[in-house]
Amino acid sequence: MRDLFRRIGAATPAGRDRAVDALRALAIGGVVVGHWLVTALVVDSGTMRAASPLRHMPQLALSSWVFQTLAVFFLVGGWTGARGHVSARARGRTYGQWLGGRMARLSRPVAAVLIVWVLVAVALLASGAGLETVRVLVKLVYSPLWFLLVFAALTAVTPLVAKLHPLWPFAVVALVDLVRYGLGGPAWLGWINLAAGWLVPYCLGAAWGRGRLRGGATGWALLLGGAAATAALVGWGDYPVAMVGVPGAAISNLNPPTLVAVTFGVAQCGAALLLAGPLRRVLRRPAAWAVVASVNLSAMTIFLWHQTAMIAVTALGLLADAPVPGLHTVPDTLGWMLARLAWLPAFLLALLVCVTAFGVYEHGRPVRERRPAQELEVWRA
Repeated sequence: MRDLFRRIGAATPAGRDRAVDALRALAIGGVVVGHWLVTALVVDSGTMRAASPLRHMPQLALSSWVFQTLAVFFLVGGWTGARGHVSARARGRTYGQWLGGRMARLSRPVAAVLIVWVLVAVALLASGAGLETVRVLVKLVYSPLWFLLVFAALTAVTPLVAKLHPLWPFAVVALVDLVRYGLGGPAWLGWINLAAGWLVPYCLGAAWGRGRLRGGATGWALLLGGAAATAALVGWGDYPVAMVGVPGAAISNLNPPTLVAVTFGVAQCGAALLLAGPLRRVLRRPAAWAVVASVNLSAMTIFLWHQTAMIAVTALGLLADAPVPGLHTVPDTLGWMLARLAWLPAFLLALLVCVTAFGVYEHGRPVRERRPAQELEVWRA
């Protein structure tokens, strides 16, 4: 094992910023664990329905602040996009070649999950499963794909927005929310924030990649300013506390993003900048870097298949004679949450099976057929 760790470290380019990879891994981990904790599949009269513990236990809403880490992923995306485009131009590659390579990394694993779940849905319907059950399961798997559509769109316009100051999209989000909530404007205006809201951390990442966000002062300013704005908006602006969608709630901070989601994301970006230095020191250790490298090599596969892993474990639990706590029961008590935490290792094991089976679509060919240096090259900026 130690020899493997050393080989992975030796294959890593000397100039690679390992902290950026660690932040990407943390962002993916936050999304995965967050979904596993706030999504329950309740069996009701033979039909499987989605439920959220945040609806039944609103006191847990603040915990969503720990797991809603999409802003960090867009920060890293801006960093890699800006630096990758500059690097591609320096190597004589055209914009189309650069973008094609990045889109291929996104499209191959997405195509795999789409095809597999079309077949699963047909098989379930053919076996007698109810239409509502199939709809819930398919929606659970496909709904996170909105994030990839936004990420792909921002990646495509990287050359145009790489030098855009983040205050411009931030101002757009603030104006949209003012019109929607303050002046009674139409709700559809909120979808403008789907691009503008995530453009804020993406632009911050691009600025970081160009070396314009150095120094702890910038990180502290973003962290404290974003946190203060978030607290003020939640406390006095009637925005919900939860940073994820809650079924039945009048307003969602995430769908589409509100000003609170953006200020919270700014605070997360500040925290990420402050963590970069300590992460670089920790990742000098071969074992720590091997873990981060492994997650990054399969980041897309992990994101796309983590809900499938949860569904698979939940389905296996149906073999029991009665509803299993933490899997099929209504998430309305702290006991359910404790039971759910106990199921996380099973979800992780199922996810590892999915990564082993479908990781090839992210890498283009089996990982075992490439040398470690080639593996790292796959996800280089």
